[in-house]
Amino acid sequence: MIERQGDINKSNLQICSRCIYDERVNGIEFDEDGVCNYCKQVDDLKEQFGTGQEKGKKALEDIISEIKKDGKGKKYDCMVGVSGGTDSSYMLYWAVQKGLRPLAVHYDNTWNSAIATENIRKVTSALNIDLFTLVVDNKESDDIFKSFFKASVAEIEASTDLALAETLYRAASKYKVKYVLEGHSFVTEGITPVGRNYFDGKYIKSIHKKYGSLPMKTYPLMTFWRFLYWTVFKRIKKIRPYWYMDYSKSEAKEFLSKEFNWEYYGGHHLENRMTAFFHSYYLPNKFNTDMRNNTLSAEVRMGLKTRSEAWEEYNSEPHMEEELLEYFRKRLKLSETEFDEIMSRPPRSWNEFPTYKKRFERLRPLFKVLAHSNLVPMSFYLKYCFPAKVD
Repeated sequence: MIERQGDINKSNLQICSRCIYDERVNGIEFDEDGVCNYCKQVDDLKEQFGTGQEKGKKALEDIISEIKKDGKGKKYDCMVGVSGGTDSSYMLYWAVQKGLRPLAVHYDNTWNSAIATENIRKVTSALNIDLFTLVVDNKESDDIFKSFFKASVAEIEASTDLALAETLYRAASKYKVKYVLEGHSFVTEGITPVGRNYFDGKYIKSIHKKYGSLPMKTYPLMTFWRFLYWTVFKRIKKIRPYWYMDYSKSEAKEFLSKEFNWEYYGGHHLENRMTAFFHSYYLPNKFNTDMRNNTLSAEVRMGLKTRSEAWEEYNSEPHMEEELLEYFRKRLKLSETEFDEIMSRPPRSWNEFPTYKKRFERLRPLFKVLAHSNLVPMSFYLKYCFPAKVD
């Protein structure tokens, strides 16, 4: 279980002098002023993308023009992945405001909260946006989740992130659209260090093959070659508009609530019940990791919180829905004894299993070109194409 320390001035940990990342964060380094390498990464990305500056505004306007030009004569000109959360919901509104014609795309892992489902309906209905949903067989999806839990690796919900990426590519290909808009902001949430947050198609397949019991039939697995097919041959671009512009998550929440009766769900990434289990219980209790430090550190860098305020919140218990643990156990058909036994097993790491990581590293020059062409996210290049120190 994660050690919680309430007073930042009394902590025995080395903590970044600018944010609240501490020495427990994977791959962290501090300079002579005590500033961590992840703060520097954010500064570099702001400079590179011109975030909130004329340079970024001009680049984004050029991209919007390209999307409109490519989308002439088509029903849609871009895809937007949606979860019912703040960033993706606001991205739909932003796209419409810019004169784009998005198709909302959702991967349903069958663990959505009722709030998330309603949020998607409210926003798409109000904006008159069509919704494309891929619903995986719930027994198959649960078998994949359970295999990761039994393997004692951290990335229990990794299959959802990869499946959404594959679903977006499939939808884009079906409607001959070349642009996918993603509601990610490195300013408001940072770029999660790769330590307990790695996933690719080979990793998911290898864990499921070893610990799963059902065949993988409906799950949209993205293999390495499918990844290359979508990026190199189909040339479907991934655009993250928030990387170029000033974006305020709190203002977006307020706007969505006021305009669409959209409802907040209690915390970053908690709109899905598997994701909520992952963030609020599984990582803190088994892996001594709490990913709230990503958003809280970002809020400190943005001046929205002091380091003391953020550290105090980081060291409080995460918000967790009542009966979430019981729901998790029942869905995955785990007795309390079996659940406790698996939770008590030593944590294992993704690098103990087959992955594409070494291949990504060997092909770093290719992915650098693809990242600078918006054919893969820059965060993929930075996280996956360099050797990672793993505890």
